[in-house]
Order: sequence, then C-alpha cells, then structure tokens
Amino acid sequence: MFEYAGALHMHSSFSDGSGEVKDIAGFADEVGLEFIILTDHNTLRALNEGYEGWYGNTLLLVGCEINDKENKNHYLALNVRDTYSTRMSAFEYVKKVREDGGIGFIAHPHEKRTHMKEHPPYPWVEWSTNDFTGIEIWNHMSEWMENLTEQNKYQSFLHPLKSIIAPPGETLAKWDELNLSRKVIGIGGIDAHAHKYNLLGFLEVEIFPYKVLFKSIRTHILTDVELIPGTPLNEAKNIIYSALKNGNCFVANDYHSDSRGFRFFADCGHKIYQMGDSVPIGDKIKLIAMVPVLNAEIRLLRNGKQLETVNNNEAEFIVTEHGVYRVEVYLNGKAWIFSNHIRIGL
Repeated sequence: MFEYAGALHMHSSFSDGSGEVKDIAGFADEVGLEFIILTDHNTLRALNEGYEGWYGNTLLLVGCEINDKENKNHYLALNVRDTYSTRMSAFEYVKKVREDGGIGFIAHPHEKRTHMKEHPPYPWVEWSTNDFTGIEIWNHMSEWMENLTEQNKYQSFLHPLKSIIAPPGETLAKWDELNLSRKVIGIGGIDAHAHKYNLLGFLEVEIFPYKVLFKSIRTHILTDVELIPGTPLNEAKNIIYSALKNGNCFVANDYHSDSRGFRFFADCGHKIYQMGDSVPIGDKIKLIAMVPVLNAEIRLLRNGKQLETVNNNEAEFIVTEHGVYRVEVYLNGKAWIFSNHIRIGL
C-alpha cells in the first residue's frame, strides 16, 4: 500500500493562529509532509477563498473546529461545505456533519490543563452521540500545556517537542472501550496556533511554530491508490478522507524517529486485512507488525489490555479470540507509534 504522512488540526490567521495559510502549507512542504488539514475555529474561510490545493508536494485540505456555546465539545469537521452554529448542541452538530457527508473527530477529549487561566481546558462531555467518526487520541498542544509547570515553562517554551510523552491513558482506554461496540478511528493532532509569547519582558518566543510541530504528532494514511502531487483536488481529497474514515491509518510522534514503513495487518492465509478492517473469526489469524528500526518494543493489545511484547523490528502474533486488536510501539522507552484497531469476529 502507499503511505502518506500528514498533520491534522491547526489554525491560521483566519481564526486564532498567527500564520497565513500559504505560509503554513509552505512549512509543511519544507518538512516533507504529503498533506495537512487546516481546522480554523468555526470558519471555512480558507475553503471559500480557494486555498485548498497543492503547495509543492503538499496537499492542503480545509475543515473546521466546532464548539458549543460553553466552548466545550470541540469537534474537527472534515470534508464539509458549511459551518455550524455554536448555538447547536454537540449532539446536533455531530449528527449534522455526518448527514452532510462529512467525517468528524472529537478533539482533545479529556483535556485537563490548569496552569494557564487564560487558556482553560476544553474537554468533550457529550458521550451520548454515536455519530462521530473517531477521536483525537494524541494532541500535542493539550499534552504540552498539561505538562507545563512554573519550573519547566521556559524550557518548554524554547523546546516544545521534548515535553511530549504519550497519549493520555484515559483517552486510550475510552477509545478501546468505544471500539468494542463499533469502529472508532484514532487520529493525532498538533493543534498548532504559533502563538507569540513575551518572556522576561523582552524576549518574544513563538510557541508551537508550525514548522516545528510538523515534525511531531503525525497521522499516516495507507491507501492502495497512489497520491501524486498535482492529482486533481477532488480525487486527492477522496483518497485522504476515505483512508481516515476507514481507519487505514496510524498515529506517530515522528520527532523520535521517522515512522514511515510501519505496518500492522492481519494475515488470514488467502487475504490481508489492514488497520480499520474487520476480520471474520477463523482457525488461524496471524497479526503482523513491522517497524522501520531495529530493537523497537512492540506491544499487542486486545480490548485495551496488553497481551504480548516483542523487542524487534517485526512481530507475529497468532490470535484465536474475538476482540479489537492494536499495537503500540516504543522506541528507547518513549511512546512512538499507535496503530488503529483490527476488529476480529465483531
């Protein structure tokens, strides 16, 4: 399959980011991303003004981030043509995105940051809906701010990549739980704004520069259709959004190492099943994980519980029980790659 690395969840000067759309796309092209998805708050201005398209070898797509009137329940609405009123409840706009043919992902669902009063947490609380496509299992900005202390803030401002450790355990547990009932896709987001902050009264620091964050939390898609720079926009959009909708993707912190080449799939003798696929229960199902470096720690999880661990660049697991299976990969003790689930017998 063809693999393409992208960054999701970022903001431009059309909402509360500092960057111009073309500049943001240019930074993505410089660091080698194949696609990015802009999600300004409650606006599709970048879409309506014709910014979607190719910038060098990078495809820029435009969605939006929706919230309710209490500024909670943030939702990444992708492949939509209209914005939605903040007077609508989260239950309503999640349903509306789906009815309009879009896909949507719950943003930073368990955000708990408390260190900056001007930036309170924006958690997801509307769990009664089943119309969302997936959830953001790893959000760079949320984790950075939750880890922020008075003691480490200067170091964190200057080196925003080093304080990112792993997705929240609460979010991973909820993700696994949801997948026992239906397929729920996991994505990663950088939540880039490139805010400028004045340190010590004279030193201005840009927090979360776009170009820097494009090297951290990425969502890689896998597709059997090649995405070539210059591919017509509608065709290219369909390739990316289909992969995200189907769960043919994984999340990685590529700051630790380039994760291109990671694979997790099921081999049932005469057929291969990818992440996001459902596999009928059979006599012998082999799950295979492959990583592009030696001596990685590959953990297999079933229904959220760790089953086995292999320290190598490849692992094979024979499974006979129904359930939802995924792998986590750690490199030098650091969280690196998180696959989407393969559903067996469900």
